[in-house]
Amino acid sequence: MELIPGLPNSVALECLIRIPFDQISVGASVCKGWKAEIQLPEFHRSRKQAGLARLVIVVAQAWIYPTRTAHLAMLSGPPFYRLAICEPETGYWSELPPVPGFPDGIPMFCHLVGVGSELVVIGGCDPFSWQVSNSVFIYNFLSATWRCGTDMPGGRRLFSGCDSDSVQMVYVAGGHDEDKNALKSALAYDVVKDVWIQLPNMAKAREECKGVFYRGKFHVIGGYPTEMQGSFQRDAQAFDVATWQWDPVQEDFLEAATCPTTCVEGGDSRLYTCHNNNVTVRDGAAWQVLTGLPAELCKVAFVTAWQGKLLVIGSGKSGGPHTAYVMDLKSYKWTNVVVPEEYSGHVQSGCCLEI
Repeated sequence: MELIPGLPNSVALECLIRIPFDQISVGASVCKGWKAEIQLPEFHRSRKQAGLARLVIVVAQAWIYPTRTAHLAMLSGPPFYRLAICEPETGYWSELPPVPGFPDGIPMFCHLVGVGSELVVIGGCDPFSWQVSNSVFIYNFLSATWRCGTDMPGGRRLFSGCDSDSVQMVYVAGGHDEDKNALKSALAYDVVKDVWIQLPNMAKAREECKGVFYRGKFHVIGGYPTEMQGSFQRDAQAFDVATWQWDPVQEDFLEAATCPTTCVEGGDSRLYTCHNNNVTVRDGAAWQVLTGLPAELCKVAFVTAWQGKLLVIGSGKSGGPHTAYVMDLKSYKWTNVVVPEEYSGHVQSGCCLEI
């Protein structure tokens, strides 16, 4: 079957992989042949190998102009959040369709992780009832559709550490249960098979920890146990996916006993974080300052990294509008990312994907 009449399929494929990322779902709807080709794993690899894959940042962001239902609820409560998309190379911002069952706002404090060309949304609280959920939703950028995954087992948990290997698996560890007790338990979710797998327990319970997939291992960083509520720890523990075991706890892993939410892997086997108005890097066992943050980012909300770039979103004061900057990890130079007013709300979490 010819993908494009009159052209060899090899040439037609060169055309297909050049479809803009936000129009791929339109291309897949043209005919069965295009849909089948676009859904193949080779399509994603071909775009990447040709340098045509586009980096997309997805964030859980406070609505500036919410739905009427959410607006009325916000008059007496906290803001409602939606899923926003930023393409930092072009400055393009847009909004994803609502999560199924949540037309007026996504679950609060949910995890966002990228796996291939899919976004996985795990857990969080209902924005109206504040009931903790173990729900799983997957958005496929190639078809522009949502599907429901199997609920996370093991009881409801909140403020856990979570990250993915970017290929197929999502890892979740720690957090607290419905009685606010910190947890040692950990799980893995196979996005392709839609199956949850119980992992061995960590050596200690942690909540408000940060999950980072780093050097081939799932690291659970910082957090605190139940008896030390709010007193963040500096240690970390890594799950080795090759041996299916936890490594010994690494003491003094962080440079300071603080919330580890800005700690990210840079795609270069190094960890980065924002601390004391600086960007710092962990190369080996030591942390060192790279450069200072722009003045407009003294209140950092979200950090992510990719291919030699570091994106930081934050504001100049508490409650102020959010802006974004990208730092080149070689020159340490900052570039401002234009943020339209409707996308200047507080960012709670996020992730990056290559589409």
